[in-house]
Amino acid sequence: MSTAPRFDIDLPAFWSDPYPALAEMRKKAPIAFVPQLNSTLFCSRDDIFISEKQIDVFSSHQPEGLMNKLMGHNMMRKDGEAHMAERTVFFPAVSPRAVKSHWIAQFQAHADRIINGLPAAGPVDFVQAFALPFSAECLKSITGLTNMRFQDMNAWSQGMIDGIANYVGDPAIEARCHAATAGIDAAIDDMAPVKRKTPDQSLLGVMLASGMPMDSVRANIKLAISGGQNEPRDAIAGAVWALLNYPDQLKRLRAGEVPWLQAFEEYARWISPIGMSPRRVAKRWTIRDITFEPEERVFLMFGSANRDEKHFVNPETFDIGRDASKSVAFGAGPHFCAGAWASRAMVADVALPTVFSRLKNLRLVNGEPVRIVGWAFRGLLNLPVTWDS
Repeated sequence: MSTAPRFDIDLPAFWSDPYPALAEMRKKAPIAFVPQLNSTLFCSRDDIFISEKQIDVFSSHQPEGLMNKLMGHNMMRKDGEAHMAERTVFFPAVSPRAVKSHWIAQFQAHADRIINGLPAAGPVDFVQAFALPFSAECLKSITGLTNMRFQDMNAWSQGMIDGIANYVGDPAIEARCHAATAGIDAAIDDMAPVKRKTPDQSLLGVMLASGMPMDSVRANIKLAISGGQNEPRDAIAGAVWALLNYPDQLKRLRAGEVPWLQAFEEYARWISPIGMSPRRVAKRWTIRDITFEPEERVFLMFGSANRDEKHFVNPETFDIGRDASKSVAFGAGPHFCAGAWASRAMVADVALPTVFSRLKNLRLVNGEPVRIVGWAFRGLLNLPVTWDS
């Protein structure tokens, strides 16, 4: 055990809203052992920014970690050369150039088709009506698993992220995760012969063409699905919710005073869709007079880093005019999210401007509360909206 001070949390309250507890930890114990999570949490932006780069100490290689056990050994759970070898194969499919030249037109086509299928006017649950299917259809294209239904893409992604955040060991959650990975394996088996015969720019296409071992192909497709569905889905729904609550900021975006990308980056700082990344302590180490022993588990709390008062003025406030460049919403080290450019294009270049231009007088429906939950992954469960015919 490390010598970190102990900090107790109320798990249901932390799942509902982790930010009060994280703010208290930043103030009193920025590195603290939380027994309810059986892990030591890093809550300071500076500590996280530095530690994430120290892969010889805070290793992503976690043989006994939930992601490895449930999804296979993907590049996110590898360090150094092993990580870079797979990332080098993976990255061309989602690079800035690929996104601009190949994917963004497909993203726009998905957005237009989904909006064309909406009723002439609301009310609808925006999460279910647009954010979920749009994110899933884009991810089907990127992964190459176009044989999936968007409902399966979303359900299987959710099953996996619930599984890898199942630190309390709930057997029902683990069973749903296994069902999700089995479904993805079946979809890969169905599409692999097609991609081998006709290679393309999808993740499945480029990984198969590279000769990557099939176990690694499967693990990295599951990695892409686990983060590539919920993060854009939750960022789209959440950013729409935020902008409808801050009409003056939406007005600035509509007038072109602030780019849509800035709204996305600020939302990802304010409500981090991916709020945590786990690490394994690889060797004895001391930081802030706290000594860690090998094989301890730490959580880098990105959601806390993005509200660190040392770097963000009034961090609890959503402000598209803020400089969010010190946000670590996509990570800060060698494991910086490879899909960041695709996510930015989906949300900032396509979803937000399309939704607000095509759904006239889009507004919240009064009376039904919006529910937002999660700490490792955080997002809206619903968003009741309506618009004019």
